[in-house]
Amino acid sequence: MLPDLSAVETATLGRILRQGFMVPSIQALLPGTRIFGPALTVRLPGPDGTALIEALSVAEPGEVIVIDRCGDLRHACFGAVMGHAACARGVAGVVIDGFVTDRAALEALGLPVWCRGRSPLTTRLRNLAGDVGGLITCGGATVARGDIILADENGVAVLDPAEAARHAATALRLQQEEAQIIRGLQEGRSLSSLAAQNAGFFR
Repeated sequence: MLPDLSAVETATLGRILRQGFMVPSIQALLPGTRIFGPALTVRLPGPDGTALIEALSVAEPGEVIVIDRCGDLRHACFGAVMGHAACARGVAGVVIDGFVTDRAALEALGLPVWCRGRSPLTTRLRNLAGDVGGLITCGGATVARGDIILADENGVAVLDPAEAARHAATALRLQQEEAQIIRGLQEGRSLSSLAAQNAGFFR
């Protein structure tokens, strides 16, 4: 069963875990967005976009499409047409270790997308060696189909489904402690006194 991660922040998970995070250069296209859901993995080499067509034809509502661009740093694999296809399938969002095009169209759609940036050079249907549902690497993190993706304004985390609920509970506790510390600062208390009182939070 998918745990509720709607209030969990990736930055809080970064206090708990040391692995499973994508490189910081993969960032949200839309500000203030947070998504979570099981990964639908796509391996998409070079200028070829064929496997993404397949993925966007079989994606289930709530899945997060995670795209391994196999090191390609030139071609945009995702734009207006792909965005409309993703919305039609009801995907929660898209994470790309590469580039998008048609940023304005994607923003108008409101589709949550995480990527490295934009490019005017796009992929084509080349029928190369891409695939859907296999083990991939995205932003330096290994992702298997069904792994839980959590993405927000700070970046993207990949969680083992068997451990996600436990990590979420720890993260929510830390976020409550953080809120208490901030309230203390607003009340005029010093950070050193709050750090002494909440030593576990600062470790």
